[in-house]
Amino acid sequence: TFRITHDMKEAFKDADVVIPKNWGSWVKNQSTEVVDDYIKTLKSWICTEEMMKLAKPHVKYMHALPADRGNEVVDSVIDGPHSIVYQEAENRLHTAKAVMALTIGDK
Repeated sequence: TFRITHDMKEAFKDADVVIPKNWGSWVKNQSTEVVDDYIKTLKSWICTEEMMKLAKPHVKYMHALPADRGNEVVDSVIDGPHSIVYQEAENRLHTAKAVMALTIGDK
């Protein structure tokens, strides 16, 4: 089942896979004030070991990278045994190459 929620504990409860989305758009406004306000206001919205324990024992942590370590996710999660972020990044590379081959391969 796929679901989107704004309650982090609800999202992690019994999850097989978690893909926490960062809470700020760095594209719209990258000023220090705006970024600092997001970080301060949403400090509790971070993927921690405690959050991961709410999920199933075999849970996988995914992230599109780059991750904002210490604000989005703690090091022990992104570098831990449940993390598959580097495999995800490698697969994205192969997917991009396949799309390029399909769209411009014969040119």
